[in-house]
Amino acid sequence: MHSFTIKDLENLSGIKAHTIRIWEQRYTFLKPARTGTNIRFYSNEELKKLLNVALLNKYGFKISHIDKMNESEICEKILSLNQLEALQERIVNSLIQNMVDLDMEVFEQVLDDFIMAKGIEKTISQIIFPFLEKIGILWLTNHINPGQEHLVTNVIRQKLIAGIESVRSTVKINKSVLLFLPETEYHELSLLFINYMLKNKGVSTIYLGCSIPIKDVEYLARLKKPDYIYTHLTTTGSKFNFDKFITTLSKAFPKTPVIISGQLTHSYEKKILPPINFKKSYAEVMEFLSGL
Repeated sequence: MHSFTIKDLENLSGIKAHTIRIWEQRYTFLKPARTGTNIRFYSNEELKKLLNVALLNKYGFKISHIDKMNESEICEKILSLNQLEALQERIVNSLIQNMVDLDMEVFEQVLDDFIMAKGIEKTISQIIFPFLEKIGILWLTNHINPGQEHLVTNVIRQKLIAGIESVRSTVKINKSVLLFLPETEYHELSLLFINYMLKNKGVSTIYLGCSIPIKDVEYLARLKKPDYIYTHLTTTGSKFNFDKFITTLSKAFPKTPVIISGQLTHSYEKKILPPINFKKSYAEVMEFLSGL
């Protein structure tokens, strides 16, 4: 990954593109290059700088003051932030920075340190899932190199599977959920996270994995009779038709609630009817889980 659009910066930092443009005009910390058609693009270093600036600004530092700080001063101020939310955001930003630098050793160490301090459940809910939400848009728009994606995915997948295998729930909920990703969808991390959270609550799960034909899901659902069917859509192949997918699910499972979460739900504008139910945010996913 060598360059980012202003929209990428907006998605990763939470700072609106309009505000980023104003900061460019007034301050010196961002200096984007431009294409032959005068479109801004930003380097890895500028992304990392903006993440740090946005974090300090969110927690009380004025942009005019941040602009006068050198790199070591910015790092010192970030490390001085002691609010719980700020600490979590700093770690998520660190993962993004390690990802763009392809520093997987430090990337994994950051996760391991948090697991050691807070445990796997908090690492998944407070660090891994927010990280996936931020970078998911890069996967959706192909603004991340596949090699980087594979490296990051492999590290996080190992942590999630270790968490799933370590679950020893003290309660048992008499519910079952079948989880799968449709054909051409290979982004498994969020579904693994949901699987972990369900098992941790004492819910029985039937985990099929990625790129599963609907006919196979239908066959197993007839045998296992789950209370819910769950899928998460990050990005799919060019031949994937969301309308057709929803129609197929509705016909295949007319009496079983089908939960769909992920980036693709954000852009779907048509009305959805039972058994289909969208969960468009982390909060909505958590609300669904807590309601089981």
